[in-house]
Amino acid sequence: MKLLEKDFALNQRGTVKIIAEEPDDVWLLYNLITIGDVVTADTTRKVHLESNKNTASRVKLNLHLKVTCRDFHKDSSTLRVHGRNLESNQHVAAGSFHTLTLEINKPFDLQKKLWGPNAVETLADATENNNNSSSSDANLAVVVIQQHQAEIHLLGKGVTHCCSKIEASSRSHSHKKSSSSSNVFFRDVFAAFVKHVDFKVVRSVVIAGDNDDNAALSPATFRRFLLSEAKKLRMRFIEENKSRIVIVGSKCNNKGNCDFDLREVLNDMAVMNLIKDSNLGLEIRTFKELWDMVCNNSDRVCYGPKHVESAHEMKAIETLLISDDLYKNEEIETRKKYVSLVKSVKEGGGKALVYSSMHVSTPQLAQLTGVAAILRFPLPGLQDMDDE
Repeated sequence: MKLLEKDFALNQRGTVKIIAEEPDDVWLLYNLITIGDVVTADTTRKVHLESNKNTASRVKLNLHLKVTCRDFHKDSSTLRVHGRNLESNQHVAAGSFHTLTLEINKPFDLQKKLWGPNAVETLADATENNNNSSSSDANLAVVVIQQHQAEIHLLGKGVTHCCSKIEASSRSHSHKKSSSSSNVFFRDVFAAFVKHVDFKVVRSVVIAGDNDDNAALSPATFRRFLLSEAKKLRMRFIEENKSRIVIVGSKCNNKGNCDFDLREVLNDMAVMNLIKDSNLGLEIRTFKELWDMVCNNSDRVCYGPKHVESAHEMKAIETLLISDDLYKNEEIETRKKYVSLVKSVKEGGGKALVYSSMHVSTPQLAQLTGVAAILRFPLPGLQDMDDE
């Protein structure tokens, strides 16, 4: 969602001009707009003109509706806002009831008598997440070097994006000691690195793989090649950031399952220290804490809708972890249920983290039904309940 204009302060009257850019933005509008708000938008109506009263013509109007109710339509990703028109014009009288349809790429003004904390937070979350699916928000780059291929991943808040895969030629991996063949491969990786890694955004780079110096295609060898090429080509933006390019040894999966390898890399203490102050670091660290507790059968963790809801009723949730498959579910009632749960946990002093479908930890969270919680205190009897 894009915020076009803003004229309000917390706990005061004010107006914003906003535009939905994707289907999920319309759902956020459904939560943002409440009864009593004023929505102003362009629309069209069929009217009978004085010049030809027998034929109805469609004209463009600007309506100012004081909202009496609103309906979200998931199939069309539209929001129908019903209300009383506040300002008369040539074709619509003040006080008459009308409906506006809010949809993607249709700007409108929203006026509230009071922009309370919940409304401000909803608007901030919506506009902050506007570019979450974009690799331009990544603050960590991971270059995975294997004997047959390399991959470059960009990671940011809620997003893990594999932006490049580079295959080594048969010559490169059949002659491990060949400097010329490995250089051909490394030049391809270097070109992809320069294309995708922007040090104005990326805070750190991790080069990971089987760090065997006897192998021609190792992370350490590629780092030396990277810095050497940068110096040769006078790419100062790489040379000046060489301290932010680190190596992490990691055994690569021969089956090519890079997700597993990537999680292994991110759980490395050196990497965690690099990203500890970022949202990405918080999300990965929190999930690792949860997963370790699950593996150790701790009574301070629960998962599954029924167990989590029971823990919440006992005010036991310290941190809630939920996938956006549930939080942004296509079924309206399911979505309302989990949006309400997240809000209630926060209001009770707990934390809530929503994991995007593109997050590196989401596949494991899905194994736990997509919703789990770290508890403030042990609840041993909770595990005896049958979840739905």
